[in-house]
Amino acid sequence: MTTQDYETFKLGDWKLQCGEEIPDAHIAYKTFGDSKSPAIVYPTWYSGSISDNEWLIGDDKTLNPKKYFIIVPALFGNGQSSSPSNHPTAKPFPKCSFYDNVRAQHALVTKHFGIKHLRAVLGWSMGAGQTYQWATQYPDYMDLVVPFCGSAKTSLHNQVFLEGVKSAMLAAKKIPSAGPGETGVAVKGEKYRTWTEEEKSVGMKAFGRGYAGWGFSQAFYRERLHEKHFGFKDLESFMTGFWETWACSKDPENMLVMLQTWQSGDCSKQEPYNGNFEEAMGSIKAKALVLPSKTDLYFPPEDSEYEVANMKPGIGQMFAFPSIWGHWAGGPGDSEDDVKWLDDHLRKHFSEN
Repeated sequence: MTTQDYETFKLGDWKLQCGEEIPDAHIAYKTFGDSKSPAIVYPTWYSGSISDNEWLIGDDKTLNPKKYFIIVPALFGNGQSSSPSNHPTAKPFPKCSFYDNVRAQHALVTKHFGIKHLRAVLGWSMGAGQTYQWATQYPDYMDLVVPFCGSAKTSLHNQVFLEGVKSAMLAAKKIPSAGPGETGVAVKGEKYRTWTEEEKSVGMKAFGRGYAGWGFSQAFYRERLHEKHFGFKDLESFMTGFWETWACSKDPENMLVMLQTWQSGDCSKQEPYNGNFEEAMGSIKAKALVLPSKTDLYFPPEDSEYEVANMKPGIGQMFAFPSIWGHWAGGPGDSEDDVKWLDDHLRKHFSEN
């Protein structure tokens, strides 16, 4: 490994679904285990770095590097793969879809590693969206898929949530949102410009506070787990010490690129489905274990039920995290009970299929 603890694979000028391209693009990744072992792809999530996936990997976990070759590829926009923060141009970064990301991951897996078939693809949150993308884009390429706390298509309600936090961020730069699937629009007559330090600070703090009401459930706050588990003395210290700290550690342009990918997520927006979501779900061949959280405020179990109902008989099954941790039940490993529940379900799915 390099000193940055991950590697990169050059993609060249990477053509995107939107018709644009990322010049001299690269995908960042890290591997665990022996490349001769059965391979697993485990993509990153919204805002997450590659290292933020490591909590589910270990000798005592289902994702055991002694048994599997585990590849963790990074999303475009996460700051490690091609992103505004590491791209040489100041113009707005092009729109990237889940399709674009997974096509790049497929190039990494096939061209760089020479892998002909995967044992599994799995992921949390936007990692789940990429898992569904893999399952519909390359349906014969893997045995198993496990999307947890995520969806195959970003719901309207989820898009509304993202509009709220995006607009809060952009307001600091006096830029209105151009709507779901867009990154924002410049003030009339003003050319694209970078963020000032003040705009970054104000915008990302607002973004973090907006996110605070969505990441965890009502019951999480009712039980005061921000105090009992995380050790904050009150709600305001949790807002500043947890949510603002998290948000301000991120680059706003990177976050907007990933948000646009998430907001426009729909694995049926590709050939041969052409927007037919039910057909896309019916095309999945890998045995699917779908794991929503019963208290997730933006990926509710009802969406997962519909996804599984449209898979062919015997392909999908769904179980919901019995947790009050909301979206955080599925990661990034803060709730020990939920980590055990997830790993137990993974172990069973891998052993039975």
